[in-house]
Amino acid sequence: MEFLPYTLKWLEAILRWGHVLFAILWVGNSFLFNYLDNNLNKNITSDNIDGEGYLMHSGYYYKLTRLKKSPPIEYMNRLVIFKWQSYLTFITGILLLAIVYYYNAGVLMVDKRILQISPFYAILFSLLSLIVSWFIYDFLCKSNLIKNNLLFILTIILLLVLISFGLTKLFGPKFAFLSVGLIIGTNMFGNVFTVIIPNQMNIINSSKRSEKFDDSLSLAAKQRSIHNNYSTFLVLFIMLSGHYSFIVYHKYNWIILVLVGIISGFARHYFNLRGRNIHRLYILISSILALVVLAVLLLIFKN
Repeated sequence: MEFLPYTLKWLEAILRWGHVLFAILWVGNSFLFNYLDNNLNKNITSDNIDGEGYLMHSGYYYKLTRLKKSPPIEYMNRLVIFKWQSYLTFITGILLLAIVYYYNAGVLMVDKRILQISPFYAILFSLLSLIVSWFIYDFLCKSNLIKNNLLFILTIILLLVLISFGLTKLFGPKFAFLSVGLIIGTNMFGNVFTVIIPNQMNIINSSKRSEKFDDSLSLAAKQRSIHNNYSTFLVLFIMLSGHYSFIVYHKYNWIILVLVGIISGFARHYFNLRGRNIHRLYILISSILALVVLAVLLLIFKN
């Protein structure tokens, strides 16, 4: 075996391992903190405490307190800031994209039955899809549209439809699916890198200077965190899409992808509501039934 191909195989194996590991850590943090925010007791009369609750893990009780103000100054330099899980998930994902797909673009990205393009243009379109999608999403989040939840969600679904359809007419089916996941994952990383962490650092620096921090920073960071939370089920589905070719190579693969995105979003909404002690079991049941109906339709409308 030649040295370069052998080295690339090892590099790919290590990057895949790391990518999955860091993604698990990132998604786990997202689920945990959104659950805590929803489940903490907010019926507290206090100038300092916004919510509190208790956890049991490994035989010990843990008291959790969400503060309205900054902690004592001696703790400020020991704050645990969850960012590297996101950063490393993105970095390993981009490196995998480069050494696996871009390096073999003529085989893994281009499908001449779909569109006759050169590997160079395939890579260029892929990079542009990541960049342009981020700027569109970020613009929508900063626009007045974000104030109307229903309209914002419908706009995001419409964009998912357009992206899914467009990419399946540009790339081979497998890479088209993966590209949708890359766009969503890039947006999730962008939320952390450009909004969540900078806002947190602004809050920390204000606290160190004993200044009152801007509450809007917390609200904006939390909003982007919730967007990431609702995106996780679909991203995980796409990450594993290589294992279900009957979906990826289906004639209506882009429609299936959009429907899975909607169904998974509803399922995630059920669990987020449940964390707030709001039990809407019909949402989860509807999501499961919708997935069953989708499976039956795929059986009926085969390629």
